[in-house]
Amino acid sequence: MTTATPGRTVSLRELGPATRGTRPDEVVIAVSPAFAGHFTKTIVEVPHAEVLRQLMAGIEEQGVGARLIRVRDTADLAAIAHIGAKLSGSGICVGMLSRGTTMIHQKDLARLSNLELFPQSPLLDPAVFRMIGSNAAQYAKGESPQPVPTRNDQMARPRWQAKAALLHLKEFECIEAGRGPVEVEAVFELTDAG
Repeated sequence: MTTATPGRTVSLRELGPATRGTRPDEVVIAVSPAFAGHFTKTIVEVPHAEVLRQLMAGIEEQGVGARLIRVRDTADLAAIAHIGAKLSGSGICVGMLSRGTTMIHQKDLARLSNLELFPQSPLLDPAVFRMIGSNAAQYAKGESPQPVPTRNDQMARPRWQAKAALLHLKEFECIEAGRGPVEVEAVFELTDAG
């Protein structure tokens, strides 16, 4: 007889409209419309609860605070990260899509520029998300961290392209046009795995 190990889930509780942060020691984590809502896992089944837990741990280990916002009116990663960076007290944001594609952005960069981009979401695991959080916090402190090492798999795109396209279409269906970003609180719960 095997016993199931408990897992974690996360829901994002809205706190109100997202405003510009005043703390220079914060990193905003800006998530897409369907993150931890319509979708609960990345494209390779990493639970969103674990993604947030690792990002926040990486940020907090550097002595910086994390603040969460949900961008409702777009599912474009560059736009999500740019909006988050402009709302961040430090000017640094980790933007992410439900499938796991992630970007570290800075408020004074052009929308399509970034500090670090992690486009191959199938290759992102919890350890990488923790390093992304750590790097974002180091940027917030004015440091110049080494870029997060990433794997490269030439077959990832063809292997995951169809699923990524479907996830992208579903993400777009969750857009609420004209609705501004909202500050959210992560509510973590333990669940039975089986």
